[in-house]
Amino acid sequence: MPEPQRAAGRYIRHKGFCVIDASLPPAPALDYLDDLFERAPCGYVVLNSQGMMARVNQTLAEWIGQEKEELLGKRMTVLLTVAGNVFYETNFEPTLRLQGFCEEIAFDLKTKSGKRLPVTVSARGRLGGDETGVTLVTVFRSVKRRQLERDLLQARQAAENAKEALANTNASLRTNIRRAVGKKREAQRVLLAEQETGELREQFVAVLGHDLRNPLSSISAAGRVLAPEVTSERGKRVLKLMAGSVSRMSGLIDNVLDFARGRLGGGIHLMRDPTSPIAPVIEQVIEELRSSAPGRDILSTLLIPHPVNADHARLGQLVSNLLGNAISHGDAKHPIFIDARLADDGTFTLSVTNKGKEISPDRMERLFEPFVRGDTRNDKGLGLGLHIASQIAKAHGGTLSATSQNGETRFTFIMPPFSSDDDS
Repeated sequence: MPEPQRAAGRYIRHKGFCVIDASLPPAPALDYLDDLFERAPCGYVVLNSQGMMARVNQTLAEWIGQEKEELLGKRMTVLLTVAGNVFYETNFEPTLRLQGFCEEIAFDLKTKSGKRLPVTVSARGRLGGDETGVTLVTVFRSVKRRQLERDLLQARQAAENAKEALANTNASLRTNIRRAVGKKREAQRVLLAEQETGELREQFVAVLGHDLRNPLSSISAAGRVLAPEVTSERGKRVLKLMAGSVSRMSGLIDNVLDFARGRLGGGIHLMRDPTSPIAPVIEQVIEELRSSAPGRDILSTLLIPHPVNADHARLGQLVSNLLGNAISHGDAKHPIFIDARLADDGTFTLSVTNKGKEISPDRMERLFEPFVRGDTRNDKGLGLGLHIASQIAKAHGGTLSATSQNGETRFTFIMPPFSSDDDS
């Protein structure tokens, strides 16, 4: 039989097995187990069969700031808070007796300084028998874990709050959208109704202006027929007043028709004349207004050596409207100045200036809008004269502007030279 071979320590190898060498004395006790119990990285508590603490390791004693001897013979509940006591008595201990173990139960220990120490407790009971056995309890610090749990709970609560806030925001947004859609539809309905009303109004104005021409023409013709037969001064004054009224009414009708035509999409059409002089047209308008307002002085300066490519009738209407505005709003004690010039580059400039009350800034902003009347009581027009004049200027590719300062108001029409490329 082969001899056994010596292995490490108390063991020898024989027939492929490691066995204890009975010839050696017994091994000494492992003293380091006590040190492992005392200095373990967790707390240890040994409970006897009556549930009293029979042993507590040094680690746990240091955590709570007490001596181990102070805890022996006491129930573990002396280490717990009030809430922990209740849970220990009603849940932890009954469960331990019933099933023999409990795992990862959260408690708060009371330290000697009065602070709370979050821990997780597990227990294995009745080691060694029901009557004489002991219960081994392990205690692990869970400060960071408890903080993590609190953070998770707070994050969850914050997420739920954010979800609820988002739901409320979405609900409010849907409500606002419904309201906005409703308001938009109502605005569209009102706008459509206003557009229809405006179109009907403008059509009515156009028809009315057109139908007024016939009786006005009859009145004008009757005045011309009666003129040679009237010899009395009173009759002549009446005919002159009739002629002035006819002229003013004719101008009002022209403005109404032009306004209606522009609003209905027809715009102001031009019949340009590139060969005839424009100065006689302007002089004729000046004379007509002098005769209709004999108490007013109108001084003119016309420097137009060449024909101006424009609609002469429309420019005459523009001059008439500007001079009529100056007569209505200007100071009768001061003359009205009209200046018309043709520059070397073909730019045509016409200005009408009068003294009198300045135009207020708020009215200046709306001066060329339709139906804007002046501040004076003498204004008997419809408020279309300046609007029509600005539309005539625009149709010619020019501009009509106004200034009013230092007791003087000036309207200036500037028309650049006409090019065939501009004719649309």
